[in-house]
Amino acid sequence: MDRQLSSQNLPRFQRYFSPDSFWKKIQRLVKRAGAKTVYYALVLYYTLKDPATPYRYKAVIAGALGYLILPADMVPDLLPFAGLADDWAALTAAVMYVLTAITPEIKEKAKQQLGNWFGPVSQEEYGDLS
Repeated sequence: MDRQLSSQNLPRFQRYFSPDSFWKKIQRLVKRAGAKTVYYALVLYYTLKDPATPYRYKAVIAGALGYLILPADMVPDLLPFAGLADDWAALTAAVMYVLTAITPEIKEKAKQQLGNWFGPVSQEEYGDLS
């Protein structure tokens, strides 16, 4: 598997994305990954679902989320900390690529969902997308 995760090679993972698989993975991540990782994944998901998001962005987002869902990625998710590092890299690359399509409404929707799962979340936990 290509060890270089960037917005240019993420679309090849989009075949692994489906809304059902995304929500199942997120439910598992909530317990292990922390608020920031889940927040970035939710922001990408809601950006993907936004009809105003350009197709070229949707391909990158679906690729990043597909990579997140992919059971056999570069570093197994079962490894503490290191297992989520490659997933985090894919999410971050996609967020940076589609940043102009991420609206305040999308961020708010993601924050609301995150609050439902984690309870009150501090501004610092949202990272650069607060």
